[in-house]
This record gives sequence, structure tokens and C-alpha cells, in this order.
Amino acid sequence: MDQQNFEQVYQQYKQQGEQQARIEAGNGSQGGKEEVVAVRKNEDGDIIAFKTNTGRELDYLTALDEAKAGMIAHIDVFHKYGRDIIRSEPDGVKENNLDQLPEF
Repeated sequence: MDQQNFEQVYQQYKQQGEQQARIEAGNGSQGGKEEVVAVRKNEDGDIIAFKTNTGRELDYLTALDEAKAGMIAHIDVFHKYGRDIIRSEPDGVKENNLDQLPEF
């Protein structure tokens, strides 16, 4: 198989994943979990707070605790640089990345 075929197959795989992620996101079947709909950033562009679909505004530490407890949909917590960090689930849909959400 030549390089062109590898790239073509990979692009097809990515498109299928993006389509499935959009379908799953549109179903709204998150078991009653809240979803982040907007973020607040500081002067450096770092996310410092989150707004959920229920209207709650969460500071970073509260959101981190709730994300660890599995209370917020589509959010992952990972450990890097000696601390826990919140990030969007890697689903291939750029529009729902935390950094792409509207600011409040």
C-alpha cells in the first residue's frame, strides 16, 4: 500500500469519527450531566471559569472536582506539569473544544 492510500484511509477514519461524535453530541443522552457551554478566560487566554447549560458558573477548582466526579459531560481531567488539568474529551469535533466555546 503506498503513502497516498494510507493517507486516504486515515482521512476516511477521521471523518467517520467526527460524524459519530456529532451524532452522539446531538443525542443529549448524558444521563443528566451538565455540559459546559461557555468559558471565562484571563488576560493570558487561560480558561479560569466555566458556565454550564444550567446557568451555573464554576471556578476552575470546583469544575475540576465535579469533572473528576463525572458530573460534567464531555470533560476529561488529566495530570500534567504536576497538576490536574481540565480539557475537552478528544472527540475530533473542534467546535466543542473548551477553547472554542463562547466567553461569558
